[in-house]
Amino acid sequence: MLNYQIHGNGKSIVFLHGFLESSSMWSNLDLQELNTQNIFIDLPGHGASELNDFSETPSIDFMAAEVLKVLNLLTLESYSIIGHSMGGYVGLLLKEMDSRCKKIVLVNSNFWADTEQKKKDRIRVAEIAFKAKNIFLQEAIPHLFAMPEKYLSKVEELKNEASKILPESIAYSALAMRERKDYTEELKTNPSDYFIIHGMLDRLVDTDFLREQLISDNNLFILENAGHMAHIEQSEDVLGILKKIFS
Repeated sequence: MLNYQIHGNGKSIVFLHGFLESSSMWSNLDLQELNTQNIFIDLPGHGASELNDFSETPSIDFMAAEVLKVLNLLTLESYSIIGHSMGGYVGLLLKEMDSRCKKIVLVNSNFWADTEQKKKDRIRVAEIAFKAKNIFLQEAIPHLFAMPEKYLSKVEELKNEASKILPESIAYSALAMRERKDYTEELKTNPSDYFIIHGMLDRLVDTDFLREQLISDNNLFILENAGHMAHIEQSEDVLGILKKIFS
């Protein structure tokens, strides 16, 4: 069973962190202001959750199934998901799998499949995880911020947490993201169920391409001074958007 924590009362929101993170990332937001029941889950191989998939193919499907075990244990009648980066990919699949899932908020995430170049990059990350994990983390994590020099303590905190993740788990997650499904048509068919919080300076998710994939910008919130870590770089703005979505 995945590690999880529950705080607060009210409508249920499931929080899913990103690649190289854990549920502790959400402490950057004062989520008690939402007046909701917040369920924080460590995805497989991250935080305090072990990776116990012994199949030959890493997959987002396995991650989603493990999260669903937790949600079934909690016997939730309905819930929404807020997913950061990789957590958003897991959330999209959960919404497809489980009719109890209502709203999806993608924070610095996206809904399309990897390009061929991105798939090659995922393989490279998986290989580097075994050969030079610490060097990879030293280079990759600052790149997530638009201006990492402004958040030196947060960068170090993230590096320290990521260093505890086993190479096997880093490689697994990279390869799982490589094979994820494309949900572009789903967002075009049911746009009201999906919300996107995006950093204009995000180096991992291109703003122009993101807009091209959407029928409407009604549920798209762009933060001009944020990179891939909007919950840190513009935490008050992110919280304000979440309040609007879940009011």
